[in-house]
Amino acid sequence: MDPVKQFGFTALPRDPKTILNGKDNVHSPQPVLVKDIVVPSTALAKAIQQYAKAELAEETFNHSMRVYFYGKAILQQQFPDWDVTDETYFLTCLLHDIGTTKKNLRATLMSFEFFGGLLALDLLEKQHKAPKEQAESVAEAIIRHQDIGETGKITTIGQIIQLATIFDNMGGHAALVHHDTIVDVVKHYPRNKWSSCFAATIREENGLKPWAHTTALGEEDFPNGVLNNKLMQPFE
Repeated sequence: MDPVKQFGFTALPRDPKTILNGKDNVHSPQPVLVKDIVVPSTALAKAIQQYAKAELAEETFNHSMRVYFYGKAILQQQFPDWDVTDETYFLTCLLHDIGTTKKNLRATLMSFEFFGGLLALDLLEKQHKAPKEQAESVAEAIIRHQDIGETGKITTIGQIIQLATIFDNMGGHAALVHHDTIVDVVKHYPRNKWSSCFAATIREENGLKPWAHTTALGEEDFPNGVLNNKLMQPFE
Protein backbone atom coordinates (compact mmCIF):
# COMPACT_ATOMS: atom_id res chain seq x y z
CA MET A 1 0.00 0.00 0.00
CA ASP A 2 1.16 3.54 -0.77
CA PRO A 3 2.61 4.90 2.52
CA VAL A 4 1.56 8.43 1.56
CA LYS A 5 -2.09 7.36 1.66
CA GLN A 6 -1.70 4.73 4.36
CA PHE A 7 -0.15 7.07 6.91
CA GLY A 8 -1.96 10.34 6.16
CA PHE A 9 0.66 12.24 4.13
CA THR A 10 -1.76 13.21 1.32
CA ALA A 11 -1.37 16.97 0.83
CA LEU A 12 -4.31 19.25 1.63
CA PRO A 13 -4.62 23.05 1.60
CA ARG A 14 -3.48 24.47 4.93
CA ASP A 15 -6.29 27.05 4.92
CA PRO A 16 -9.45 25.54 6.47
CA LYS A 17 -11.59 27.99 4.49
CA THR A 18 -10.40 26.27 1.32
CA ILE A 19 -11.25 22.74 2.44
CA LEU A 20 -14.64 23.99 3.66
CA ASN A 21 -15.28 25.94 0.44
CA GLY A 22 -15.80 29.09 2.48
CA LYS A 23 -18.67 27.55 4.45
CA ASP A 24 -19.03 26.68 8.14
CA ASN A 25 -19.22 22.97 7.35
CA VAL A 26 -19.60 20.51 4.50
CA HIS A 27 -22.57 18.74 6.11
CA SER A 28 -24.69 19.62 9.13
CA PRO A 29 -23.16 17.61 11.99
CA GLN A 30 -25.15 14.86 13.67
CA PRO A 31 -24.58 13.48 17.18
CA VAL A 32 -21.70 11.01 17.40
CA LEU A 33 -21.12 9.41 20.79
CA VAL A 34 -17.91 8.02 22.24
CA LYS A 35 -19.34 4.50 22.02
CA ASP A 36 -19.84 4.96 18.27
CA ILE A 37 -16.16 5.72 17.60
CA VAL A 38 -13.56 2.97 17.38
CA VAL A 39 -10.47 3.44 19.52
CA PRO A 40 -7.50 1.52 18.08
CA SER A 41 -6.60 -1.55 20.12
CA THR A 42 -3.36 -2.62 18.42
CA ALA A 43 -0.37 -3.39 20.61
CA LEU A 44 1.26 -0.14 19.45
CA ALA A 45 -1.83 1.96 20.19
CA LYS A 46 -2.21 0.44 23.65
CA ALA A 47 1.46 0.96 24.48
CA ILE A 48 1.44 4.63 23.41
CA GLN A 49 -1.82 5.29 25.23
CA GLN A 50 -0.29 3.84 28.41
CA TYR A 51 2.85 5.95 27.87
CA ALA A 52 0.81 9.13 27.32
CA LYS A 53 -1.32 8.50 30.39
CA ALA A 54 1.82 8.08 32.50
CA GLU A 55 3.69 11.08 31.08
CA LEU A 56 0.96 13.69 30.61
CA ALA A 57 -0.96 15.57 33.26
CA GLU A 58 -4.54 14.32 33.49
CA GLU A 59 -5.84 17.54 31.95
CA THR A 60 -3.53 17.14 28.94
CA PHE A 61 -4.29 13.45 28.53
CA ASN A 62 -8.03 14.17 28.54
CA HIS A 63 -7.50 16.94 25.98
CA SER A 64 -5.58 14.51 23.78
CA MET A 65 -8.43 12.00 23.94
CA ARG A 66 -11.03 14.69 23.20
CA VAL A 67 -9.00 15.73 20.17
CA TYR A 68 -9.17 12.13 18.94
CA PHE A 69 -12.95 11.88 19.30
CA TYR A 70 -13.67 15.34 17.87
CA GLY A 71 -11.34 14.66 14.96
CA LYS A 72 -13.00 11.34 14.25
CA ALA A 73 -16.44 12.97 14.31
CA ILE A 74 -15.19 15.60 11.85
CA LEU A 75 -13.66 12.98 9.58
CA GLN A 76 -16.74 10.75 9.56
CA GLN A 77 -19.22 13.52 8.84
CA GLN A 78 -17.31 16.21 6.97
CA PHE A 79 -14.43 14.48 5.16
CA PRO A 80 -15.12 10.74 4.90
CA ASP A 81 -12.94 10.40 1.81
CA TRP A 82 -9.73 11.64 3.48
CA ASP A 83 -6.94 9.07 3.79
CA VAL A 84 -6.52 8.71 7.56
CA THR A 85 -6.06 5.50 9.51
CA ASP A 86 -7.42 5.42 13.05
CA GLU A 87 -4.14 4.19 14.51
CA THR A 88 -1.93 6.91 13.01
CA TYR A 89 -4.35 9.66 14.00
CA PHE A 90 -4.72 8.18 17.51
CA LEU A 91 -0.94 8.12 17.99
CA THR A 92 -0.73 11.73 16.84
CA CYS A 93 -3.42 12.83 19.27
CA LEU A 94 -1.84 11.03 22.21
CA LEU A 95 1.60 12.54 21.57
CA HIS A 96 0.85 15.99 20.13
CA ASP A 97 1.39 17.77 23.48
CA ILE A 98 4.14 15.51 24.87
CA GLY A 99 6.52 18.47 24.62
CA THR A 100 4.46 20.47 27.16
CA THR A 101 5.22 18.38 30.24
CA LYS A 102 7.19 20.16 32.98
CA LYS A 103 10.15 17.86 32.28
CA ASN A 104 10.10 18.22 28.51
CA LEU A 105 9.60 22.00 28.47
CA ARG A 106 12.86 22.25 30.41
CA ALA A 107 14.77 19.51 28.60
CA THR A 108 15.43 21.60 25.50
CA LEU A 109 15.62 25.11 24.09
CA MET A 110 13.43 23.99 21.19
CA SER A 111 9.76 24.93 20.88
CA PHE A 112 7.51 22.28 22.40
CA GLU A 113 5.97 21.07 19.12
CA PHE A 114 9.39 20.54 17.50
CA PHE A 115 10.86 18.71 20.48
CA GLY A 116 7.63 16.74 20.84
CA GLY A 117 7.85 15.64 17.23
CA LEU A 118 11.40 14.40 17.74
CA LEU A 119 10.40 12.56 20.91
CA ALA A 120 7.50 10.92 19.08
CA LEU A 121 9.72 9.91 16.16
CA ASP A 122 12.18 8.20 18.49
CA LEU A 123 9.47 6.62 20.65
CA LEU A 124 7.54 5.16 17.72
CA GLU A 125 10.27 4.15 15.29
CA LYS A 126 13.16 3.17 17.54
CA GLN A 127 11.51 2.07 20.75
CA HIS A 128 8.29 0.54 19.42
CA LYS A 129 9.43 -0.42 15.89
CA ALA A 130 6.54 1.35 14.17
CA PRO A 131 6.85 1.69 10.39
CA LYS A 132 9.26 4.52 9.53
CA GLU A 133 6.64 6.33 7.43
CA GLN A 134 4.04 6.14 10.21
CA ALA A 135 6.45 7.53 12.80
CA GLU A 136 7.38 10.34 10.39
CA SER A 137 3.72 11.17 9.74
CA VAL A 138 3.02 11.47 13.45
CA ALA A 139 6.16 13.55 14.01
CA GLU A 140 5.38 15.93 11.14
CA ALA A 141 1.81 16.45 12.32
CA ILE A 142 2.99 17.17 15.88
CA ILE A 143 5.62 19.64 14.65
CA ARG A 144 3.03 21.46 12.50
CA HIS A 145 -0.09 21.21 14.67
CA GLN A 146 0.20 24.92 15.56
CA ASP A 147 1.34 25.92 12.07
CA ILE A 148 -1.91 27.75 11.34
CA GLY A 149 -2.08 29.69 8.09
CA GLU A 150 -3.73 30.40 4.76
CA THR A 151 -0.96 29.48 2.32
CA GLY A 152 0.56 26.25 1.12
CA LYS A 153 -0.24 22.66 2.02
CA ILE A 154 -0.21 20.35 5.01
CA THR A 155 -0.56 16.59 5.49
CA THR A 156 -4.01 15.11 6.02
CA ILE A 157 -3.11 14.10 9.57
CA GLY A 158 -1.77 17.61 10.15
CA GLN A 159 -4.98 19.24 8.93
CA ILE A 160 -7.34 17.10 11.00
CA ILE A 161 -5.36 17.58 14.20
CA GLN A 162 -5.30 21.32 13.58
CA LEU A 163 -9.07 21.36 13.18
CA ALA A 164 -9.65 19.24 16.29
CA THR A 165 -7.17 21.05 18.56
CA ILE A 166 -8.50 24.48 17.57
CA PHE A 167 -12.01 23.19 18.23
CA ASP A 168 -11.14 21.98 21.74
CA ASN A 169 -8.77 24.79 22.67
CA MET A 170 -10.52 27.85 21.26
CA GLY A 171 -13.96 26.77 20.08
CA GLY A 172 -12.88 27.31 16.47
CA HIS A 173 -14.79 25.66 13.62
CA ALA A 174 -17.72 25.23 16.00
CA ALA A 175 -20.10 24.14 13.24
CA LEU A 176 -18.13 20.97 12.50
CA VAL A 177 -19.24 19.01 15.58
CA HIS A 178 -22.71 18.52 17.08
CA HIS A 179 -23.39 19.86 20.59
CA ASP A 180 -24.42 16.40 21.82
CA THR A 181 -21.04 15.05 20.73
CA ILE A 182 -19.29 17.65 22.90
CA VAL A 183 -21.49 16.74 25.88
CA ASP A 184 -20.70 13.04 25.57
CA VAL A 185 -16.97 13.45 24.93
CA VAL A 186 -16.57 15.80 27.89
CA LYS A 187 -18.53 13.37 30.09
CA HIS A 188 -15.93 10.68 29.30
CA TYR A 189 -12.89 13.00 29.29
CA PRO A 190 -13.64 16.03 31.51
CA ARG A 191 -12.03 19.37 30.75
CA ASN A 192 -11.09 20.02 34.40
CA LYS A 193 -10.55 23.74 33.67
CA TRP A 194 -8.49 22.91 30.59
CA SER A 195 -8.70 26.47 29.24
CA SER A 196 -6.88 28.00 32.21
CA CYS A 197 -4.48 25.03 32.34
CA PHE A 198 -3.47 25.34 28.69
CA ALA A 199 -3.27 29.14 28.79
CA ALA A 200 -0.86 28.82 31.73
CA THR A 201 1.26 26.34 29.76
CA ILE A 202 1.41 28.73 26.80
CA ARG A 203 2.60 31.53 29.06
CA GLU A 204 5.04 29.20 30.81
CA GLU A 205 6.72 28.23 27.55
CA ASN A 206 6.78 31.79 26.27
CA GLY A 207 8.41 32.84 29.55
CA LEU A 208 11.03 30.11 29.34
CA LYS A 209 11.59 30.54 25.59
CA PRO A 210 10.64 33.98 24.26
CA TRP A 211 11.51 32.67 20.76
CA ALA A 212 8.99 29.81 20.98
CA HIS A 213 6.94 29.05 17.89
CA THR A 214 3.79 29.47 20.02
CA THR A 215 4.44 33.25 20.01
CA ALA A 216 3.63 33.24 16.27
CA LEU A 217 -0.02 32.77 17.25
CA GLY A 218 0.11 35.97 19.32
CA GLU A 219 1.85 36.32 22.66
CA GLU A 220 -1.36 37.57 24.27
CA ASP A 221 -3.94 36.80 21.58
CA PHE A 222 -3.39 33.04 21.79
CA PRO A 223 -3.63 32.51 25.58
CA ASN A 224 -6.46 35.03 25.77
CA GLY A 225 -8.28 33.21 22.96
CA VAL A 226 -7.92 29.96 24.89
CA LEU A 227 -9.26 31.57 28.07
CA ASN A 228 -12.19 33.09 26.15
CA ASN A 229 -13.31 29.78 24.59
CA LYS A 230 -17.04 30.49 24.73
CA LEU A 231 -18.01 27.19 23.08
CA MET A 232 -16.43 25.16 25.86
CA GLN A 233 -17.09 27.55 28.77
CA PRO A 234 -20.16 25.62 29.98
CA PHE A 235 -18.03 22.45 30.24
CA GLU A 236 -15.03 23.86 32.13
